[in-house]
Amino acid sequence: MLNPFTRTFSEEEQSIFRFLKSLPLFEALTDKELSHFLPHLHERTYQAEEVVFFRNDPSHALYILRKGRVNLTLDVNGNFEVLRELTAGSVLGENCILEGTKRPMNAYVMSETAQFYVIPKDNLLLIFENSPEVKAKMLEEFARVNELHMKKLFKFYRNSFGLFNLADIYKE
Repeated sequence: MLNPFTRTFSEEEQSIFRFLKSLPLFEALTDKELSHFLPHLHERTYQAEEVVFFRNDPSHALYILRKGRVNLTLDVNGNFEVLRELTAGSVLGENCILEGTKRPMNAYVMSETAQFYVIPKDNLLLIFENSPEVKAKMLEEFARVNELHMKKLFKFYRNSFGLFNLADIYKE
């Protein structure tokens, strides 16, 4: 039996949900859980070569790339090494779901413009406080992605032994 008091979502909201569910960080969330994000999705447009964030900046927001291209770079001895080019449907700054984190790399716009949904960290923490299920699902996916990155790092290290000292990662 259909509950007449169940919230229904507009076509625009459902379109946002479909987009968010296409991203690994949000794919396990229900429409009701995703609805917690609606008031906190701020649309922001960046111009070509504009910096989204710098390495070591505090992680104050989650960025969801809707349109455009963004490069993630690492500055090494005054040079910027491109680690990855992101396109629409990518998430940047996902480490902001953890408290006290800083950006591990730089992000800047490569296309003429880049359109984002930006969710401030304070809003994410409020959602997590009010919905522990959302927090658990997103943290689980964040951990899964980091596990994949670690596997890739170890595979690369094994294939290029001697280029760097992996033990340095584990030193305090």
